[in-house]
Amino acid sequence: MKNKFLKKNWKNFLLLPFLISIVGYSMAQTTIPLYKEVPNSKPDKDYKEKADTMKYGVILISNVSVPAITIFKPEHPDKNKPAVVICPGGGYAVLAYNLEGTEVAKIMNTWGVTAVVLKYRLPSDSIMKDKSIGPLQDAQRALQYVRENAKGLDVNPQMIGIMGFSAGGHLASTASTHFDKAYISNPLNTSLRPDFSILGYPVISFTDSLTHMGSRDNLVGKNPTQEMIENFSNELQVTEKTPPTFLVLASDDKTVNPKNSINYYEALLRNKVPVEMHIFQNGGHGFGTHLLAKNNWMENLKHWMEHNGYLSLE
Repeated sequence: MKNKFLKKNWKNFLLLPFLISIVGYSMAQTTIPLYKEVPNSKPDKDYKEKADTMKYGVILISNVSVPAITIFKPEHPDKNKPAVVICPGGGYAVLAYNLEGTEVAKIMNTWGVTAVVLKYRLPSDSIMKDKSIGPLQDAQRALQYVRENAKGLDVNPQMIGIMGFSAGGHLASTASTHFDKAYISNPLNTSLRPDFSILGYPVISFTDSLTHMGSRDNLVGKNPTQEMIENFSNELQVTEKTPPTFLVLASDDKTVNPKNSINYYEALLRNKVPVEMHIFQNGGHGFGTHLLAKNNWMENLKHWMEHNGYLSLE
């Protein structure tokens, strides 16, 4: 594999034979491009999207130049229920598209949640004028699209959340802390603030002592300015307006230092933002929707969403 992130953590991507055994049911799926004209882009005829299916059916997507969303609607849509934009991880080098995207969407559909899997551009000087903002533009555009089309999607426009794993968690936390500035055209002045955030073993900080260096290098280069480091260290960007947050990770994560999540949690507490964090003893990095056969953290997430009024208590 081309990516050090995946070489280090591949065994964790293989933990889940359930990926190919989740019970299927009828779901409406629609894929649409995010833009008519992709902002902050430049042409490169040799830059072509690639999807590789790895062992156990894990799909890795790279070289994304045409960002898109795939909308997974539940069997019985409900205009009073939320939508969640899901950002797969992969070190800002690839997207673990089903492990941290479509499989998550399928589970959320069973709760009545509309799930929107984001295929965002991975930072590249080949196709972007400023690669540091490319993924954030796509996340903002996905949130904008879902909010502006909430009626047609049968979702509550005041319950549009964002979810991300690993580097996708960095993207989701960036969208949750940098929403006051629109990095895309926003003629309707639509709110780009997620109403809630769900972060799985996220990269949060770009400081030397905490960051996942591969993710940082890919997004801002090997020699970022101190200003860029601080700007993308999202624990430093939390305010009282940062959305309520659910965090999940494992203590034995050797790839992304657990203090990324802990520091974000503490920043949210200081700013009196509602937050819940689950730190499991074992699980490593890249565990997707399951840690262990008897320990489904997604049920914890569902209970958190019920507790906060995003889902009705059953």
